[in-house]
Amino acid sequence: MRVKLCGICRPADAALAAAVGADYLGVILSRGFARSREPLEAATIYAAAGTLRRAGVFVDEARATVEAAVARFGLHVIQLHGAEPPALARALRHPDVEVWKALRPRAAEDLLAAALSYVGAADALLLDGAGAGGTGARFDWEAVAEVRARLPAELRLVVAGGLTPVNVAEAVTRLRPDVVDVSSGVEAAPGEKSPQAVRAFVAAARAAAAALGAAGAGPRASEPEGER
Repeated sequence: MRVKLCGICRPADAALAAAVGADYLGVILSRGFARSREPLEAATIYAAAGTLRRAGVFVDEARATVEAAVARFGLHVIQLHGAEPPALARALRHPDVEVWKALRPRAAEDLLAAALSYVGAADALLLDGAGAGGTGARFDWEAVAEVRARLPAELRLVVAGGLTPVNVAEAVTRLRPDVVDVSSGVEAAPGEKSPQAVRAFVAAARAAAAALGAAGAGPRASEPEGER
């Protein structure tokens, strides 16, 4: 299981993410959100992240805009948080770039139907609460847990929305995600990560994943080809 820190607004927090052993770092590249970063700011943040895999968060952007950002920042992950259709997700996929599509599950059957529509179009589903960019809203874990085993095996599961150092272990245990993704849940102030909270989050997530693995209940027997 991997850990992603998102809504990064400062180079210092990018360096912190690398220091604590996160796997992914996300910057909101679409404008208009509390944690959106302009291109020059984003460049300094990604540079401070070292070898972490770089995710860019987009909300209903044109294909050309996303592809330009991928080239400019060397993104490894395109995170689509709007109403982007499967056709756009499919067009953005590349052997070296994953596409994660955010969904906001409200009912189990609706989630399953949406998930099926992105098979072959996205590499992962990111389950979030309302809005984008660190709102801290939590989706219905119980509804997702009921259908976790029925979600398409071709799609990795990223769990976001309302995660904190206190509840991430429960999320890992109940939902068996491939990635946990946190933003506001580890902040000392809006846009400013707390080193103590970040370390606690990563430690709790790793410990829960290790416990699942020891029990033989990990999310996947092996990583898909897209995990590089």
